[in-house]
Amino acid sequence: MRQRPNRLRHLLAAALAASLAAPAAARQVAAGEDVQQAVAAAEPGEVVGLLPGLHRGPVHLDRAVTLAGREGAVLEAPERGSVVTVSAEGAAVRGLVLRGSGSNLDTMDSGVLLARTASRAVVEGNRMEGNLFGVYVHGAQGAVVRGNIILGRQGGRMSERGDGVTVWNAPGARVEGNDIRFGRDGIFVKTSRQNAFTGNRFRDLRFGVHYMYTNDSEVSGNASAGNHVGYAIMYSRGLKVHGNLSDGDRDHGMLFNYANGSEITGNQVIGRAEGFHDPDAAEDAGAEHTPAGAGTTEAGGPAPAKCVFLYNSNRNRFTGNSFEGCGIGIHFTAGSEGNEIAGNAFIGNRTQVKYVGTRYLDWSHDGRGNYWSDNPGFDLDRDGIADTAYRPNDIVDRVLWTAPRAKILLNSPAVQVLRWAQSQFPAILPGGVVDSHPLVAPPPAPGAAPGWHP
Repeated sequence: MRQRPNRLRHLLAAALAASLAAPAAARQVAAGEDVQQAVAAAEPGEVVGLLPGLHRGPVHLDRAVTLAGREGAVLEAPERGSVVTVSAEGAAVRGLVLRGSGSNLDTMDSGVLLARTASRAVVEGNRMEGNLFGVYVHGAQGAVVRGNIILGRQGGRMSERGDGVTVWNAPGARVEGNDIRFGRDGIFVKTSRQNAFTGNRFRDLRFGVHYMYTNDSEVSGNASAGNHVGYAIMYSRGLKVHGNLSDGDRDHGMLFNYANGSEITGNQVIGRAEGFHDPDAAEDAGAEHTPAGAGTTEAGGPAPAKCVFLYNSNRNRFTGNSFEGCGIGIHFTAGSEGNEIAGNAFIGNRTQVKYVGTRYLDWSHDGRGNYWSDNPGFDLDRDGIADTAYRPNDIVDRVLWTAPRAKILLNSPAVQVLRWAQSQFPAILPGGVVDSHPLVAPPPAPGAAPGWHP
């Protein structure tokens, strides 16, 4: 008998917890009823629930309500403007299929458009199909875009499509756990700060992540496959780029252009350029953003994929990354200064490093360099560091970069004599990259991005 009050107490506690977790109020909207009218009648904090079926948009959330859909609820606009526009702080859009936006880039026609006043708005668990932009965060501070499936547009010029998620001047905005496919860029951010893009998946895009003029932010745990460029970080500083995967991105796994003072750690780039090669899409790759020498050969066609392209980027720290199976492991050029590149693995790249410059650069730090799969050096004292320095390039490489047709002479006696002379008289080597403490075994490989199955 004494156990019954305890049992009753537990039941009351469970009922109270359930009531706190449930929405304060909800009004249901059946297919064919006026969704905007239901929103206008709702009180702040109320849920406007769309029942299964086709609902007509557009809808404007001008108060802090949640627009939520049951399974099978579709909200469709008449191909003008945005499907849902949010202007209220703390409003939310959840669980809907959204389609039918307009096609005007200037008016930011989107599945969900978050206006500047929609701070802390949430867009979660929706499926967006064929809209110009999936979600456009236009100045909404602290907004969250989480767990959505965003299928952009196909056909036409890729550069004229919208992005999966665009973030403009929205400090503190977060984009998490979305699956983005088709369209232009997966996430495009411009003129912002303190943003976090984590755990997203990108496929069949121009750039998976495209950073412009955005500082003190994080890109972590994302996965990019089969895009033109996985991660394009431009004109930004103070970033933490860690734990990301690029698998088979066509031109570059990671591209850093005027990116400064950032930590690039624990990323994995796997080159499968031939499997995703698409010469017909070369024009769409965003030539206006591509530095000279990136992505094309002397003859004008697409170049072999580069794991990393580093252009005029300074004081960055690259450590714990794996760059594997690319045409070029890292292309380093245009006066990049003060970068620390140590503790990385360069595995099976056709050319491990392409450095265009005459300075000597030592890619080791505190007596520890990088692992190079083609390094023939020995480790006689078994300290994990090769006994001789590693040089990824020589005079012959520099000749081939400036005159690719000289490849026909690679097996000639003259080239063999030149390489023998370099090995006997290191002083004749030109300036370039040297790893004075190369590792004899690769560091532990970075784990794949969460939930990623190539």
